[in-house]
Amino acid sequence: MKDNILVKVEHVKTYYPIKGGFWRKTIGFVKAVEDVSFHIEKGETLGLVGESGCGKSTTGRTIVRLLQPTSGSIIFDGKNITSLKGKELRSMRKHFQMVFQDPYASLNPMQMVGDIISEPIRNYTGRSPRETKDEVVHILEKVGLPADAYNKYAHQFSGGQRQRIGIARALALKPKFIVADEPVSALDVSVQSQVLNLLKELQREFSLTYLFIAHDLSVVKHMSDRIGVMYLGHMVELADKQNLYTNPLHPYTQALVSAIPVPDPRKRKERIVLQGDVPSPIHPPPGCVFHTRCPVARRECQEVKPVLKEVRGGHQVACHLY
Repeated sequence: MKDNILVKVEHVKTYYPIKGGFWRKTIGFVKAVEDVSFHIEKGETLGLVGESGCGKSTTGRTIVRLLQPTSGSIIFDGKNITSLKGKELRSMRKHFQMVFQDPYASLNPMQMVGDIISEPIRNYTGRSPRETKDEVVHILEKVGLPADAYNKYAHQFSGGQRQRIGIARALALKPKFIVADEPVSALDVSVQSQVLNLLKELQREFSLTYLFIAHDLSVVKHMSDRIGVMYLGHMVELADKQNLYTNPLHPYTQALVSAIPVPDPRKRKERIVLQGDVPSPIHPPPGCVFHTRCPVARRECQEVKPVLKEVRGGHQVACHLY
């Protein structure tokens, strides 16, 4: 089991400092990720879901070290990358990449597509310009783009094609692990399935491991092997997709699953509507962070923070009901 784990996240916290006053001193913190632990096996897709602002994207960016964790540790392929800096971090970056949510904002509008994709190849390998161009054209074909895309700019492509360019850039160094941060949420519904199927094909061909972040539970179910549910910076449930969708344990997960549209009216279940708003991540509530909106909360939930624990084969939940 241990030999098969590619990414291991242990008690990671990521806080954003809040500056205030004339001297711009730190007066508080936004607790974006709070004591999150999980692992991802080689070749697996772990889905991460939750409301906007729950810490999904921050978790992904922290794992690939675009953000420095406040505490905790990140083990990648047996190596602790939590505190790596400079050349050590740079040498590890070729093994993990990220596909961003907005395919236009993440691409340099001043560079042609060929330059965008070839930049990591030039920086990390000693290939000649001819070899580099051949490799870029090969990658473009793998993501379903024509060879003449090499000499065009990002604004000349549709949203779906731009996201394919972002995926091609992530593939340039043949990484082991890719964080896909809501890769289809900015795309038309008509092209979402094309991009999702492309990601699955690439995973099979290149033996990729994914952390797939999204807020659409139907999309996550299509893509993932296991799914983690986050709320206000905390991991509240983690299970394989079959158990999570057929038997959600945490009251928050139950509310999310009840909101998934079902075409057949005879199979629809009663929608669980949560009351109130998500608390501030600057001043999260004591005890269970979900107790202010939980329909079955009791006194213990207001005072004692539940820990994520396994309640049945591989199904983990952070709730005092179990």
